[in-house]
Amino acid sequence: MISFALHNLRHRKASFAGAFLALLCAAALVCAFGMLLETGLRGTIAAARYAGTPVIVAGDQNVRETIRKSEDKVKTKAKPIAERAWIAAGLADRLRALPGVTSVVTEVTFPAYITGVFSGTGAEPGASTSSAAPSADAPMASTLFLGHGWESSALTPFTVAQGRAPKADDEVVTDAAAGLRVGSRVTIQSTAEPRVYRVVGVTAQALENQPTLFFLTAEARRLAGHPGLVSAIGVFPATEVTAALKDASAQAPAEVKGAVAVAYTGEARGPLEFLNADKARIKLISLGGALGGTSLLVAIIVVVGTFALSIQQRLREIALLRAVAATPRQIRKMIGAEALLISLPAGAIGAALGLGLGFWLQARFVALSAIPVNLKLVVSPFPIFAAVLATVVAAWTAARVSARRTARVRPVEALGDAALAPAALSLVRVLAGLGCIAGGVTLTIVLSTLSSEAASNPVTMLTALLWTVAVALLGPVIARILVSVPALPLRASGAGGYLAAANLRTGARRLASVIAPLTLMVTMTCTILFVQDTTGHAVATQQRDGTRAAHVLGPHVSATAVEAVRHAPGVTAVTEILHTTVRIGLAKHGAQAVTPTGLGKTMDLGVRSGSIDLLAENTVAVSETLGFKVGDQIKLTLGDGTPAALKVVATYTRNLGFGDLTLAHSLVAAHVDNPLSDTVLVTGSSPEGLAKALRNFPGIMVADQATVAAEREQAGAEINYVAMGLIIAFTVIAVGNTLAMATSDRTREFALLRLVGTTRRQILRMLRLETLSVVAISVLLGTAAALITISAFSSGMTGSALPYISPLTYALIVVGAAILALAATGFPARLALDGHPAETIGARE
Repeated sequence: MISFALHNLRHRKASFAGAFLALLCAAALVCAFGMLLETGLRGTIAAARYAGTPVIVAGDQNVRETIRKSEDKVKTKAKPIAERAWIAAGLADRLRALPGVTSVVTEVTFPAYITGVFSGTGAEPGASTSSAAPSADAPMASTLFLGHGWESSALTPFTVAQGRAPKADDEVVTDAAAGLRVGSRVTIQSTAEPRVYRVVGVTAQALENQPTLFFLTAEARRLAGHPGLVSAIGVFPATEVTAALKDASAQAPAEVKGAVAVAYTGEARGPLEFLNADKARIKLISLGGALGGTSLLVAIIVVVGTFALSIQQRLREIALLRAVAATPRQIRKMIGAEALLISLPAGAIGAALGLGLGFWLQARFVALSAIPVNLKLVVSPFPIFAAVLATVVAAWTAARVSARRTARVRPVEALGDAALAPAALSLVRVLAGLGCIAGGVTLTIVLSTLSSEAASNPVTMLTALLWTVAVALLGPVIARILVSVPALPLRASGAGGYLAAANLRTGARRLASVIAPLTLMVTMTCTILFVQDTTGHAVATQQRDGTRAAHVLGPHVSATAVEAVRHAPGVTAVTEILHTTVRIGLAKHGAQAVTPTGLGKTMDLGVRSGSIDLLAENTVAVSETLGFKVGDQIKLTLGDGTPAALKVVATYTRNLGFGDLTLAHSLVAAHVDNPLSDTVLVTGSSPEGLAKALRNFPGIMVADQATVAAEREQAGAEINYVAMGLIIAFTVIAVGNTLAMATSDRTREFALLRLVGTTRRQILRMLRLETLSVVAISVLLGTAAALITISAFSSGMTGSALPYISPLTYALIVVGAAILALAATGFPARLALDGHPAETIGARE
């Protein structure tokens, strides 16, 4: 059968080109997403600032929970915390006393923003400066710098190329990439009030993706805002210090004890330096696994349809083989061999393209700040082998499934079957379709109960795919039922319409192979786009309805700026808001920290029970979705790992807009890396009055809540759009591919129509009407599948089964599907109509 398979490939290139292209795209996606998955599992974060330091002593960046499964079996689970855990500065003295330690360097790390730059009149550090001329090479005010004390410059190490090290608390040294000159004056907004500093030095070095500012050590510790604590301690040379840490931590003063100290060496230094590394790796694991699996499922659906269409086009050939004594087993072996011969090169070429696609995805995620630049993409043979293997298995399975019925027909029925394939479905196919419907119903019910995006997103895509698979399996039956609707008006619309109606009525099996990928495209596109829109709209609605303040200030608002606003004429209430992440047990929850005074005038959380007026440092308000009641005690872990036990004083409904927990600002501010308020709600006054009050605080903008919310949600949505957009592109290619194959196979039909007097124009009109009818059916089915899925998602996430669907976006999807279908059928049809009808029939025969 291998020789027959090779012969078929040589002489039926057009029939197999569609399957080859579908498999190639599938292999590329599986390889690319496999690279992301492997990077999440095995990727390492290269240390940059800590690369030259053998041992870094810092706080434990995990919250741990011990689970006792039995008397003899105890398991400890760990999850990363969101903020930096600080340790006692006194540990440095104890580490210096350890044998073999030659040097100990303490470090504090804090965020700093340059909000104004002015060039001085002289290049020397002591020269006078002028505030009249802004520096042309000043960095953007939105650029985040990392502030450190000059003592920690030895960790990298940094050396001064121009000027000198800072000697006063109003002096600063910038790195080589900052674009500042010695003698410039800069206004820096750090964790405290903004202050003007003089640039007295520029380093010879700069770290990638880590713009750095060095202050006098005492000033840096003041700005860090953690008295008696440091963010890390560097130990030279490499030595075993772990055993001494426990004793040193225990002897630290209680008021400055800080977090549990841990020694980090080797590859462990990178994640400590880039605290979002673990979050990025988890994101890559979830994206790579979910999207790789989705790509494979989509590929199987597409390839099954493509092979089914290819086999339909060869029914006469297969019938002749059966008539000359070819056994069903030989037919299946031949079709299986064809699948292997197609899938192996398609998988290899696709996997090679997938490598480039993986690097492109990594670059996009870095640009969107989803992963750190130091998380390098892991390149190994495993994603390549997985892509090739998945492609081969998908192709072989699709070919055998598609050939199952054709190979089993009796020889005397074969030619009749080739002439007119009956639309009856096998019992196995019907049962499989009904099983997919049952699975879709089950997953839809499950999805309606999920209230977190992490849990609902994978289920959402699987639910949509199951509904689409059901459509593909029961396609001929669905097509026969639905084509009767457009057939009635088509028969009354001239010769082209009459022919289109006749084809729709008799070609149910061929139509099913075209409807399936079109339905898949509409379902996937609607689901991906409108799930994001539904969540974003719910967030925006809750924030709009829950925000009573007229003005929103941000970002990075200091306590001094807030006080200036409070004393502005007409201001009646000011609420500072700081966003963070806390853990209840090991479960992660978004939280907001607010100033309780006057909260009712600026914010309405939709309180269901209790009173938000009782919010204080030892209390908390929670979303009712968490299941707590007023009076309950919640043990949680703050962003930097500090435990807290808080009493529930209120439950509320608007958790999407304001987070699962609402805490007191004074409690949280001391346990985050950046205590500056993300936003500040203000009632009373006017934009002009606020601008006047903030004239000494550059960089703070006056906006509305919707604008701030949109900016906060944009990055996360873009990440999903980039990844899921590839699957949409794959389905678009598959749809065009299938439609072109289906149209190309009708060359003989077009020639016969022309011989009996049908004009070229009538045939093209027939095709357009057929195509538009198929698009209408596919849009109907795809919309129904997507709507069921999105409604279940919306019910779980927002509490309402009514999703948000943009009419314009939906119209563009429908129009796009129609244009794609018309183009994919029109072009091959025109090519098929170019030849002489008699010659075409002779060639086909």
